[in-house]
Amino acid sequence: MSPQLVIGLVSVSDRASAGVYKDEGIPSLKAWLGTAIASPAWRDETRLVADEQPLIEATLKELVDRAGCHLVLTTGGTGPAPRDVTPEATLAVADKVMPGFGEQMRQISLKFVPTAILSRQVAVIRGQALIINLPGQPKSIRETLEGLKEAGVHGIFAAVPYCIDLIGGPYIETHESVVKAFRPKSAQKSGQSGPA
Repeated sequence: MSPQLVIGLVSVSDRASAGVYKDEGIPSLKAWLGTAIASPAWRDETRLVADEQPLIEATLKELVDRAGCHLVLTTGGTGPAPRDVTPEATLAVADKVMPGFGEQMRQISLKFVPTAILSRQVAVIRGQALIINLPGQPKSIRETLEGLKEAGVHGIFAAVPYCIDLIGGPYIETHESVVKAFRPKSAQKSGQSGPA
């Protein structure tokens, strides 16, 4: 029996962490994951932190190294403003950089707004965990993860389950009506359909 999937959800916001307004990032992530993941047992670890690089770094390390997260999704703090330091914190805790995730996220966002080129989202591997920086807006989070089916644009989550396989994490199954996990035939468990 494979281990339980543990997903870290981190919202990076000075104002939300100070209670100035309600955080929307973590609820959006939870709601989307609840519709997308078909694996029978998974749980989340949530953190709401200010835009402080040492704090973000410590949070990411804690989620991976102590809480045992296989996947960590951050939201917020990826723009060009002086206090946007989520990518720097993420790269600082990385063993490997996974540039394809950031490239695809910007491609998806560029379908909607020209300012997507200002986004600095990155993805990295730390130990046996994948850490991905997502946009801050709930609508953008969903579009980035799920893609644009009507336009034939794949969301980044389609590649997440196989990445988790390759780094030694639990087998993630998805609801194909939301997002279809892409794996080569040799990596699929029996009864799983392959990429179309």
